[in-house]
Amino acid sequence: MAVRQIRLFGDPVLKTVSDPITAIDDRVRRLVEDLVDTVTLPGRAGVAASQIGVNLCAFSFNIDGDIGYILNPQITELGGEPELVDEGCLSVPGLWFATPRHPFARVTGTDLDGGVIELEGTGLLAQALQHEVDHLAGLLYIDRLDKPSRRQAMRQIRESDWF
Repeated sequence: MAVRQIRLFGDPVLKTVSDPITAIDDRVRRLVEDLVDTVTLPGRAGVAASQIGVNLCAFSFNIDGDIGYILNPQITELGGEPELVDEGCLSVPGLWFATPRHPFARVTGTDLDGGVIELEGTGLLAQALQHEVDHLAGLLYIDRLDKPSRRQAMRQIRESDWF
């Protein structure tokens, strides 16, 4: 359908808990098409519906050329002790910070036919699953930073040309 514009830090939709999808209709099908189109651009690992201004529980992913989506995702398992990994976000462009993430994640949700989808992995996939589920809960990765890093992130945001 369309590559949608990414909402930036400060947009209230990014801090809003997303509503569950209760019915698969044309609006949800168009949303999934837009999420997939939007995540296919280079350098994108995931896009949550809230990042394109839609307050519904869905995200798309693009990990090593594996592109897909999931509706109503829930983290069902996290493995290993959180590790600091470099992380950025399309909604906070140009910033990268060491963010605590579990090295393994499993997410369960549904597809457009109501079938169960289970995504699991390590590395970038585990990080992306946690990052995108956070978006749907109204959290940005900077919310997970320690206080000194968060202060630095907020300073960089205020000084950015996009804020």
